[in-house]
Amino acid sequence: MLVSYEWLSQYVDLEGISPEDIAEELNRTGIEVEVIYTRDAGVSGVVVGEVLSVEKHPEADRLNVCMVNVGKGQMLQIVCGASNVAAGQRVPVALVGAKLPGGMKIKKANLRGVESNGMICSAKELGFPDKVLMKEQTEGILVLGPDAPVGEDIKNYLGMNDQVIELQLTPNRSDCLGMIGVAYEVSAIFDRELRLPDVYIQSVDEEESPVSITLESEEDCPFYAAQVVHDLKIGPSPQWMQNRLISAGIRPINNIVDITNYVMIETGQPLHAFDYDQIPGGRIVVRRARPGEQLVTLDGVTRECDEEMLLITDGDQPLAIAGIMGGESSEVTAQTTSVLIEAAFFDPAVVRKGSRKLGLRSEASNRFEKGVDPERIIPALARAVQLLQQFAGGKVGSDLYAEKIGDVDDVVISLRHERLVKVLGIKIKEEEVLDIFRRLHFPTQLREGIYDVQVPTRRPDLTMEVDLIEEVARLYGYDRIPTTLPWGQQLPGGLTREQKLRRVIRHTLRNLGMNEVLTYSLTSPEAGKKIEPLHRTARPIALAMPMSNEHAVLRTSLLPQLIETAAYNIKHGNNRVTIFEMGKTYVTEEENLTTLPEERWELAGLLTGEAEPTIWKQTPIPAGDFYIVKGMLEALFTRLGVSGVQYSEAFPDGFHPGRTAELSVNGEVIGLLGQLHPKLAKKYGLEDPVVFQLDLAKLFSAANDEVVYQPIPRYPAVTRDLALVVDEDVLAQEVEEGIREVAGELLESVTLFDVFTGAQIGEGKKSIAYSLVYRAKDRTLTDEEVQEVHQRVVDYLEDILGAKLR
Repeated sequence: MLVSYEWLSQYVDLEGISPEDIAEELNRTGIEVEVIYTRDAGVSGVVVGEVLSVEKHPEADRLNVCMVNVGKGQMLQIVCGASNVAAGQRVPVALVGAKLPGGMKIKKANLRGVESNGMICSAKELGFPDKVLMKEQTEGILVLGPDAPVGEDIKNYLGMNDQVIELQLTPNRSDCLGMIGVAYEVSAIFDRELRLPDVYIQSVDEEESPVSITLESEEDCPFYAAQVVHDLKIGPSPQWMQNRLISAGIRPINNIVDITNYVMIETGQPLHAFDYDQIPGGRIVVRRARPGEQLVTLDGVTRECDEEMLLITDGDQPLAIAGIMGGESSEVTAQTTSVLIEAAFFDPAVVRKGSRKLGLRSEASNRFEKGVDPERIIPALARAVQLLQQFAGGKVGSDLYAEKIGDVDDVVISLRHERLVKVLGIKIKEEEVLDIFRRLHFPTQLREGIYDVQVPTRRPDLTMEVDLIEEVARLYGYDRIPTTLPWGQQLPGGLTREQKLRRVIRHTLRNLGMNEVLTYSLTSPEAGKKIEPLHRTARPIALAMPMSNEHAVLRTSLLPQLIETAAYNIKHGNNRVTIFEMGKTYVTEEENLTTLPEERWELAGLLTGEAEPTIWKQTPIPAGDFYIVKGMLEALFTRLGVSGVQYSEAFPDGFHPGRTAELSVNGEVIGLLGQLHPKLAKKYGLEDPVVFQLDLAKLFSAANDEVVYQPIPRYPAVTRDLALVVDEDVLAQEVEEGIREVAGELLESVTLFDVFTGAQIGEGKKSIAYSLVYRAKDRTLTDEEVQEVHQRVVDYLEDILGAKLR
């Protein structure tokens, strides 16, 4: 919203108040001021002149020699190249020594033997932007009105000294989309008298022109008013009105259109003028558009409408798209002598949808989208009729007709003084609160500490008690509210168990050389089919209105997007990728959702490429080696206090058969670890990637938060190696469990350090080697004690598992 300081001073006494003061106070009270600027782009020494005569230049066909009266009896000879210069015109004349925008300075000149003492200026040369100029004003010199006083400073005549305050309004403050609404705000802030123009409704005594209004779509247009004005004379509007419209960023066109725009900016209520002679019988029907219905709008474009758009019609043919733009068929032209002025309330949602579909936004639609004041519809229409009489010679041709569905209920909100004091934290007196409501022009009654405040219809943003508290606070002054420390019992913050464990996981995996990534919770329907999720029966959940096909469903697994992330990095030259993500997956078994899906935290990781050698000449180790990843997970389990994790063969979709393990604790599956299927890896350009995914809820239930400390051993340990030949189908875990069971409490640890197969071992056989550490807590073990226990282990393995010592 562009607010003219000169225009605003018509409604509020601004003596002693500068535009900067207004901007500062508006910012303090919640309305952001973007910038303050003057319309003067750097003009000085330019006055209004009268062209007395025009003669062709003797030496140049395109130049004219003009005699110009610039006031005070001074006549100047000026050479002008504009084709539209003519005797009798009032024009802007830059005198010798004048300055124009861009640093131009006017000097005496000799143009092909003829002396020129100044310059007749165009609108662009005075710094007018193109958007506020009509086509004829962009070509040639600027022709002023015949009433322009000769010799007057052009800045005074064109209002170029006016300062404009640009407001950045939030959607809830639609009341400030009109000068009167801003005047209410400034009047309240500075406690100055509000001076609104006198408006009265006019009627006709003689036979009037017919007007009939039919609201077929009552919910879209509950209020429509119209009045006819005859005997209009089309011409330019007064210069002061043009100046104010230009300050508001609107191009002056003619007195009829300018008056409707002027009243819109003044009141915030958009109006539209139809050529009355183009409306058969003065009939107005407001209805939804029919499928395929078309209308040529004022910009000359044929618009196709649909059933969601609202039209103003003559009962048959459309005349305008309601709240957005009028049609060419009923446009006000130079031949127009009678108009039907419209003022209405249109449903903001309908106007907004129509404007978006058509890609057409206007000053009117901007106001209708946010909602206009229903109590200002009739006054705005009456104001426009008065101005048409005053500046277009109009004569009222009908009574003011209005069709209204229902009445606007008074909104009365109760505000408790006790609640106000508690929320603001200040001791404010009841008299001060009443005075604030007086300044806001809110009728208020006080009864036993409760204010009954009648909210005017111009403030639809006020609907509840806290809204009134905010109004009091911003008028009282946020800067006057003292800063205080919070009081009351303050509890220290802390992390939940799950948050702590997730933090431990992040730190552990980072320390192990992995990088954390974050991906979208939304993915494509195809991504979920590439690899089997932990919850195999989970169905993808489709969005009702996805932004794109790549973000159309909620993910059921973290792995598909980790694979895409790894592929992206590999393509961009990162040959080693070790990444993990902790995030939510969305699980449901319903095809059509009736309840919200279950949100489950999962951990997933991917490793591929070659690891950096730790010593020189070392052969690079694949980062995606299955056993390296298994070791990283075991380190994580140890850090979390998870024990008894068992690995068993698994064959899920998307994984390499024979190189995939299912992880379980106490018989419950907590995750998967394995190599991606070669076909899937090849598709994404990954070399033997190993991935894992864990259900964090199940992992956390198996975690042991207690940290157990043990003293450093006082007695030495005895280490014995044990190499065995067993059948290939014997599990190493089964051998280890047997060793621990037989050795008893003297066995401190068992470590598998070698597995070997080959011809020298025998077909169907494998060699496995363990390192066994024996230690007693209360004494030093003798060789005889260690040998006895160790022999029991050997005997057990030979008898039960059929193992043979190597």
